[in-house]
Amino acid sequence: LCFLNNLEELNLNGNALSGAIPSCLGNLTSLRYLDISNNRFTGNIASTPLTNLTMLQFISLSKNQFQVPVSFNSFANHSHLEVLLADENKLVAEPIGFHIWRPKFQLKIFSLFNCTIEEHGKLRLPNFLYFQHDLMYVDLSLCNFGELRFPHWLLQNNTRLEKLILKDSSIVGPLSLSPHPNSKLSVLDISNNKIQDEIPRNFCSLFPHLQYLFMSQNALTANIPLCLGGLRRLGMLDLSHNSLFGEIPEELGMSLSLFYLRLSNNSLSGKIFPKLYHLFNSLAGLYLDGNKLEGKILDFSPISFKNLELDVSDNHFYGKLPRWLWNNTELEILDFSKNHFEGPIPMGLCNLVNLEFLDLSLNHLSGTIPSCSNLQRVLHVHLAKNKLGGTLSDALFINSSLVTLELSENNLTGRIPDWISTLPALSVFLLKANQFEGEFPVHLCRLQSLSILDLSQNKLSGHIPSCLSNLTLKPRSEKSYTGSSDFGLLLFDEVMVDMGLTIYNLIGGSEGNKDYPFTFQEEEVEFSTKGARYTYKGNILELLSAIDLSCNQFTGIIPPGLGNLSEIRGLNLSHNNFTGPIPTTFSKLKQIESLDLSYNNLNGRIPPQLTEVTTLEVLSVAHNNLSGPLPDRKNQFGTFEESSYEGNPLLCGPPLNKSCHEGDSPGSPSASSSEEHGFIDMGDFYISFAVSFAIICLTTIIVLYINPYWRRAFFYCIEDHSIAGYFFIVDCLRRLLYFKRNN
Repeated sequence: LCFLNNLEELNLNGNALSGAIPSCLGNLTSLRYLDISNNRFTGNIASTPLTNLTMLQFISLSKNQFQVPVSFNSFANHSHLEVLLADENKLVAEPIGFHIWRPKFQLKIFSLFNCTIEEHGKLRLPNFLYFQHDLMYVDLSLCNFGELRFPHWLLQNNTRLEKLILKDSSIVGPLSLSPHPNSKLSVLDISNNKIQDEIPRNFCSLFPHLQYLFMSQNALTANIPLCLGGLRRLGMLDLSHNSLFGEIPEELGMSLSLFYLRLSNNSLSGKIFPKLYHLFNSLAGLYLDGNKLEGKILDFSPISFKNLELDVSDNHFYGKLPRWLWNNTELEILDFSKNHFEGPIPMGLCNLVNLEFLDLSLNHLSGTIPSCSNLQRVLHVHLAKNKLGGTLSDALFINSSLVTLELSENNLTGRIPDWISTLPALSVFLLKANQFEGEFPVHLCRLQSLSILDLSQNKLSGHIPSCLSNLTLKPRSEKSYTGSSDFGLLLFDEVMVDMGLTIYNLIGGSEGNKDYPFTFQEEEVEFSTKGARYTYKGNILELLSAIDLSCNQFTGIIPPGLGNLSEIRGLNLSHNNFTGPIPTTFSKLKQIESLDLSYNNLNGRIPPQLTEVTTLEVLSVAHNNLSGPLPDRKNQFGTFEESSYEGNPLLCGPPLNKSCHEGDSPGSPSASSSEEHGFIDMGDFYISFAVSFAIICLTTIIVLYINPYWRRAFFYCIEDHSIAGYFFIVDCLRRLLYFKRNN
């Protein structure tokens, strides 16, 4: 390869190559196109033969392990360079003098996505950017530049700039813009920064041809500019997670180009005006969640539906669920949770055959849950914290893909039905705080995908079946549903066509496209563990595996087989009527972080083997009948306080203020046998003696009061013994005096 001196185009993308770039590559002085991305190359770019390849027009270093000088002066002599891609490498800090240089090239494409700086280095914008005037695409996202002001000069100097992506680039301060308009800009992403104050009033006039505008997760204030609704090409608008207030402009409702609108998590208020209903049936995605919107969502007759995602959760809407919802058969995401909707859930829900995510929780919905066996694509169903009643005897959502079924905190009754076992993908099953009764449903043991089970605060009874230990409780990525979409950015097509590169004709247009990910919905699950209630999502939700059977009426022993649940992180069996010992097999729960066995009738010792569980953060065995010395205070057991053991009067040893019997130690078996053979605290003995004496005296008094014969006999006996005692004492005194006189 190194002897092909006339080679002009070389693509080594994605070949798992590693080590330093061969020095002989510097012989390829005719190269115009070089792509070595997606490998494991190492070394400092300034020391590689790439500095000799001055004919390069296109170079991609992305996704390697290079050390790239932050000034990029290694390419100072590359006068033909037009495309420079250096994503996901490590930048090397340099003295300030190295930053000041004037490049010979004029880039059209520059990407420094997700860069890092070496330790103790300070990341700054490459100085050569100040001398660029032909840029069409710039991506500096996910680079921490440390309180960077918005680089308005990039837009001012590069009038052909079409796409500027500065997501998560540590931009601070107000959005200061150049007074000169940029009619070419179509994509602007400044999300996830610390940009403050209001959106400039001349924003729309400066960028009249915007198609994608992302300004989420900043500190923007004031009202939404009215002019945004007048941008005729604007298709996607995301202003979520800011501090915007006021009403939603009517002008947005009249937009003919918008297909995606996200205004989530602001302080927007007011009612939904009639013109805004146009968005309900024209947008592919509408997110108004996390605001202060109010009023009823009225029924209307849309011409056609394009909605794929609709989220109005966490507002103050009330009234019945609108009927037009159930005609939107293309709907994939429906979230009306955390509002004040009332009335039944209509059977029309079953029309949403493409539904994947449903959340109607935290409302005032009543009646029974519709039986929708035709919802074959639904993955996550949340109906918790309503007033839903009836039984689950009918199959609600039977399909092979259902992952989450949350029905907690309703008024559901009857038994947990058998059809639950026909859901092979069910991983999260939450029925907390209902009125379910009967024995533990054995068929749940067949749910091999199950990892989170909450049956707490019901009226379940009987024994826990041993088959529960057959569950694997393995982490599952399906639990953390993330709704997202990619839209393609055409980066290189026009540029590479102008370069006249043969390789572009061979590989097609894929080289000129970049998928731009956009996240809009994330699955969340509430679960109580470690004595508190947490919301889990993302990777943490994937890893969570827990069982909560607390606050029921379960009896019998705790099955020792539960010690085989090696993946479990939380187990709560509190507030039941379990008896017998704590299984020693719990020492095999090497992942467990929270174990609550409080408020039962457990007896015997706390197994000393539990000290081997080094992951345990929270333990409670309070209010049982446990006895004997506590396990050694080592590993996690050294962190547990007295409250973990309270309500067990026969326990002893630190941290309790009750020492064990002399000769016993927390780790010795003699302590346990002494406890079993009747050794008792002396304080308890004195109390028992006093109580027994008082009972005997009280019984004697009652008998003498009731029976006059025994009463006369009793007093006659006392009188007789008193006289006898008197004469005995007098006689003794006389003898004593006589003895003294004679001596």
